[in-house]
Amino acid sequence: MSESTVIVASDFLEAAVEQWRLAYREALSEGRSFSVALAGGSTPEPLYRRLGSEPLDWERIEVFLGDERAVAPDHPDSNWGMISRALLDLVTPPPENLHRPRGEADDLGAAAAEYAGEMAQILPAAESGAPKFDLILLGMGDDGHTASLFPGSHALGVSDRWFVSGPGPSQAEARLTITYPVIHDARHVCVLVRGASKASTLLRVLEGDAGLPAAPLRNWAGVVWLTDPAAASEVLEAEPAIAVKRH
Repeated sequence: MSESTVIVASDFLEAAVEQWRLAYREALSEGRSFSVALAGGSTPEPLYRRLGSEPLDWERIEVFLGDERAVAPDHPDSNWGMISRALLDLVTPPPENLHRPRGEADDLGAAAAEYAGEMAQILPAAESGAPKFDLILLGMGDDGHTASLFPGSHALGVSDRWFVSGPGPSQAEARLTITYPVIHDARHVCVLVRGASKASTLLRVLEGDAGLPAAPLRNWAGVVWLTDPAAASEVLEAEPAIAVKRH
């Protein structure tokens, strides 16, 4: 049996907010600031808009990104730009709590190393040495990628660095991304998977298809695959060896 869990939610947005609340309240109850690595893409954007109305203490939230495109924050494709418009510009956290990777840097390798250093400075270290987040939000693409860990990327084999540069879905498109050790050692990981177009890929991931970058997460404790019924349709039919809960 896998250590991760699938939650099939009829109210996807409310279930996503609950995952945030769980990790947030746990961190504050244990006397630390809440550290989160946010995901880009269209799936989490409604969550960010909803969080703007949640009673959160933004003085005690450290905001990072799980991955970014090689663009400036004001570029339409920037993950940071989307998250700022949907959430951060509205709740105005302390500037020192906002940690943005420099996607616009000429030397992306240096920018990645700089960001890894910032993570290590702000966050506690896991036994592996990786920075330990309270919550990492992730998505999953039709090709089984998560964060910017794409099939065939050299970033998939990195075990001694926490944030690296690597190729996007095409070799011509560069990305910055967290690596597997950071995801593995987070207290909570929520993979947001929505829509019928993801159904077959999600099943392959949960059955352990080694060609899909998201597949290793199925064996990691603390990982929740938050899905809607459409994305979970093939999983519910096949019943892979993983716990499935209905919300």
